[in-house]
Amino acid sequence: MQPQPMSADEVASLHARLSNWGRWGPNDQLGTLNFVTPEVTAAAVSSVRSGQTVSCSRPLPTQPAPDNLNPVVHHMTGTATEGYGADYFALAAHGYATSHIDALCHIFHEGKMYNGYGAEAVTAHGASKLGIHHLRSGIVTRGLLVDIPAVRGVEALEPGEPIFPEDLEGAERATGVSVRCGDALLVRTGRWRWREQHGPWTPTDGMAGLDASCLAWLYEREVALLGSDGISDVWPSRIRNVPMPIHTVAIVAMGIPLLDNLDLDELALVCAETTRSVFLLMVAPLVLHQGTASPVNPIAVL
Repeated sequence: MQPQPMSADEVASLHARLSNWGRWGPNDQLGTLNFVTPEVTAAAVSSVRSGQTVSCSRPLPTQPAPDNLNPVVHHMTGTATEGYGADYFALAAHGYATSHIDALCHIFHEGKMYNGYGAEAVTAHGASKLGIHHLRSGIVTRGLLVDIPAVRGVEALEPGEPIFPEDLEGAERATGVSVRCGDALLVRTGRWRWREQHGPWTPTDGMAGLDASCLAWLYEREVALLGSDGISDVWPSRIRNVPMPIHTVAIVAMGIPLLDNLDLDELALVCAETTRSVFLLMVAPLVLHQGTASPVNPIAVL
């Protein structure tokens, strides 16, 4: 039996209870990435064993589908005819198809962004606060894969199926590895496996992801970065008038950047084969000045 959903008032209270506003000063632009200290990065690098690398990105989605309403535009500007190869592409990073990282300026709550910055800082010219360019030096830290279908003994979670703190802790027990300060937590729901079996569907009709009850757990563990093969949030959220509590509280209150629409299937296979759930994770966003997101190809090194 599923736990009872949180109420809208309970979620609203999390904005104060789980807030990191001011924790790293009034001008902070990095949020929980402050947990990724040089010492944390060095420890993550030293944990590499085989040197095997695995991409956690989907191919840029150029074909329209119910879960890809804004396909990536790819034009060839140079071919055999011109005597060289060249191309042009354009994309909308946000959505349900492109693997991307959300900047902390992506989500507003009651007219505010992370650290108390006003939403008016985001204009037609970009975000003067919390833009993705602040991550130009990249994120290099320990990654930890939580493979929820494996924990539950299924191939993939059904659309709309929620994940609870008990699931996250069950994954820790199964692997013998606990989430620690500065980690990048990657949560696999088996979305792409489900899509292979059942075909594409409209994500707003249902998508597996974290229940709002996981927010306090993420805060207590001092997770630096959260990623998923979905959007981290379960959809529907089970909470009236609060459609995306993970996005809203994690980004705005806690300052956690989110990685959306990752492909974690190959990583899950490699982790199962090597009996490892931890790895070095490297994320290098594009340096888009004042941008709200960036497409990314996160690389796991085992």
